[in-house]
Order: sequence, then structure tokens, then C-alpha cells
Amino acid sequence: MPKEKGDMTEYQPLLKDFKNIDRPSRFPNKSLLLAVCAACIGGTFQYGYNVSIINAPTQSVQNFINQTWIYRYDAQITEELLTLLWSTIVSIFTIGGLVGSLVGGTLAMRFGRKGALLLNNTFALLAALMMGISHLTGYYELLVIGRFLSGVNAGVGMCVQPLYLGEIAPRALRGGMSMGTSIFLTGGLLIGQVIGLHELLGKAEHWPILLSTTCIPAVLQLLILPWFPEPAVPAPGPGTRRRSQGEMEDMEKERISSLGVKAKKPWEVFSDRSIRWQLITVILINSAQQLNGINAIYFYASYIFRQAGIPEDKILYVTVGTGACECLTALTCGMLIDSLGRRALIIGGYTLMAVWCICVTITVTLQELSPWVPYISMACVFAFILSFGLGPGGVTNILTIELFTQATRPAAFMIGGSVNWLSFFFIGMVFPFIVNGLQQYCFLVFLAICSLVVIYIFFIVPETKNKTFLEIQEEFLSRDLIKKRKSEGSNGHGVNLLSMPL
Repeated sequence: MPKEKGDMTEYQPLLKDFKNIDRPSRFPNKSLLLAVCAACIGGTFQYGYNVSIINAPTQSVQNFINQTWIYRYDAQITEELLTLLWSTIVSIFTIGGLVGSLVGGTLAMRFGRKGALLLNNTFALLAALMMGISHLTGYYELLVIGRFLSGVNAGVGMCVQPLYLGEIAPRALRGGMSMGTSIFLTGGLLIGQVIGLHELLGKAEHWPILLSTTCIPAVLQLLILPWFPEPAVPAPGPGTRRRSQGEMEDMEKERISSLGVKAKKPWEVFSDRSIRWQLITVILINSAQQLNGINAIYFYASYIFRQAGIPEDKILYVTVGTGACECLTALTCGMLIDSLGRRALIIGGYTLMAVWCICVTITVTLQELSPWVPYISMACVFAFILSFGLGPGGVTNILTIELFTQATRPAAFMIGGSVNWLSFFFIGMVFPFIVNGLQQYCFLVFLAICSLVVIYIFFIVPETKNKTFLEIQEEFLSRDLIKKRKSEGSNGHGVNLLSMPL
């Protein structure tokens, strides 16, 4: 292997202090863990945090809109218009997320992974400013602008942060380190729920402060992340980290394979037949992540808890428990993913979710049959959330990283992120009609979706654990080539498959 690697373009793990550098460590070192925290605090943490904190001040913000309307027009706002304005404030976040996912890949290629994450904090700081001064200025329109900018921040973070984590981590730890995306997302959801409690910032007069706290993660990332390197390979010399020989060889191979290849645009990825199955997989798992029923579970959670006899004023605390449950499962998935593999977790997760869809449908239908049925429904709710966190909640982003090489990975994240946000917007718009039409039987729709994903992954997606990006790509290519040659052989060409180069 050549000594000079200054032009190497593949990304390096933050590894150091190995006694035996040819043997990869099974545990991340402190530098790698700190880099994960620095990237995630201003990335997917912001997504989870902004999704959850908007729930607590619902009534307070609606009162502010009503008072502003009376002051401006000397008339009471209609219930329909108030609902429309509030729905706009909430849902504009997904539109911003879609915009962020579309520009995130471009920012990552232009400014680098770390540079894009740092630049992305501009949107979070502007959003916090807009939402923080909305009450002082008397302009509820600033809430719409602030939520849109928060969405852009979340969209860019969801696109760029997994790229950064997947490319700084060594192959043996890639799954666990990339789980930082899911761990910090669920952590953001949980902390947002806790901060929104009445005892903290959930009081009516505190809602501008609550919504402007999105600036805190942004400031933390601006202070911490600059101390960590852009995940490009430095030239050898004093201070260069020691790496395992196998890692260096893998990255040299990918560097050679990518020489002269420019990063592809999304439309170029769609036209590249060599990554057809990878692209279909990313679109499927990203759409399924939003359409698998997790939103329906949270929608029905309050009703199920109420039926179980939990007092109305205590339901919010039980809901915080569901957030803690999802956060703990993300941590568990992070510890298991590099030992059990991606396929086992995502297939197992979706399979269990399909089972719990059946159980929730039955128990919600039979709520009045016996006093103990609501408690079974509660158990099913927590079991569904556990299954989601162990499978699709954690593995989806990792597969998007591993199914593509450097030239196509940013575009793949732009496509996957766009599909994810569009699915989020779609389920938000359509789900109320599904519930009104099907009631608790809406879970049968999610049962079908979970089952289809399990079948697809079982037959199409290979295990990616402990494989280089090139090895994964070659596995897909080999599969297509085998199918093609089998087809030619069945047509009488007599192709000898044993001679096929692997």
C-alpha cells in the first residue's frame, strides 16, 4: 500500500492508542464518543426536541393568536381559522424538514460534513430568535417562520449527521456509532417532553422561552464540534492517528475506486441501474419508518391510558414514560447492532410491530369487556414502542449509510430524507381521516405495511455488518449478475456461473 495518502478521499475513524493496530477495537475510544455527542447534539437531537416541545404550549399559543387577532381586528377569531393557523405552525416544520433534506447533501459536498453541521446551526439560532420575540412583538407569523427554520435545521441535520458518524467510525463500530442518530433523536423527544412539564417551562407565561430553547443545542455544537476534525484523511506526519492495517487497506481500495468519480446528484442516482436495489431499499425503509404505525400508537396512547384509569392530570407523565422507553431501546439497539447485525434487528423489529398491531386492534376493540383489558392495551403500547426502537427506529439510517459508497451517499441521504419528510407530512395529513374511517382497525393497515417490509428485507437486503462499503456494493452487483446469467442460461446460452468473477 502506498505511503502517501494525502489525496485519499475516504473518511477515517477516530482511532488511537491501540496496542495491536491490526486488530480492531470492539469499543469506541473517548475521542470517538465525544465526536458523536458533538455531532448529534445539534443534529438529530434538534429534530426530536422540536417535535416534542410544540405539544406543551398548544393552548397558550392558541390564546396568544386569539388575543393578537382581537387587538388587530377588534373581533374574535373563528374556531376554524384558529385551528388552521395552529395546524400551520405545527406542520410547517415538516415542509422545512423537506427543504433541509434537499439541500443537506449539497451542503455536505460543498462545505464538508463538519462544515455543513456548523453552518446548519444558523437556522436553529434564527428560529429561536423568531419564536422567542413573537410574543413581545405581537406577530404570530414569526412562529410560522421560526418553525419553518427549525424544520430546515432538522432536515439538514438528519441528512448530514449520519454521514459524519458513518464516516468517522471504524468498520467494526460503524453500527453502534451510527446509532447515535437514533439515541439523540429519542433523547431530544424525551427532554422536550420533560422540559414541557408544568413544573419546568410548561406554564402559560413561559411558552416563548420554551420555544426559544432550541438555541441551546446549537450553541453547544458551535462550541464543541470545531475541536473535532472533518472526517477526511490527513497526510501522514506528527500527530497522525494510528489505524488498523485492515482499515487503511479498505479505505485505500475505496479511494482508488472513486478516483475521477464526482459525487452524483439525486437524479443521476435514479438513472444508475447498478444501485437500483439500494435505492429502492432506502426509499422503502424511509417511508416505512413514518408509515409503520408509530404515530398511531402515540395518538391512541392517551385514550388507552385514560381507559386504564390513569387520572387526566397524570397522563402527561405516563407519556413521558413512553419517551423514556423509546430512548432506552435506542441505547439497547446501539449495544446489540454490531453483534446481532442489521438484518436481525430490523426484521425482528418489524415482525414484532406487526404482532403488536394485531394485539392493539383486539384489545382496543374489547376495552369494555373486562377491567384488565385496558392494562393489556397499555402493555401493547409500550411493547410496540420497544419494537420500533430496537428495529426500524435505529437501523434505517445505518442502512442508508452502508448501502452506498462515497460518490452516491450524499444523494442517497437527500432522497431518503426527502421521502422520510414527505411520508411524515403525508401521515400527518391523512392519518386523522384514517382514524375517523377505520377507528382502531387502522392498525391493520400498519400491519400490512410492516409485513411487506419484512418480506422485502428478508429476500433483498443482505447483512452489512463488518463489511466495507465496496463489499456491500459488490454483493448487490454480484446478485444482479447471477440473475442475469441465470436468465441467459435459461434462454440456451449455457453460461457457466462458476466462472463468474466475484
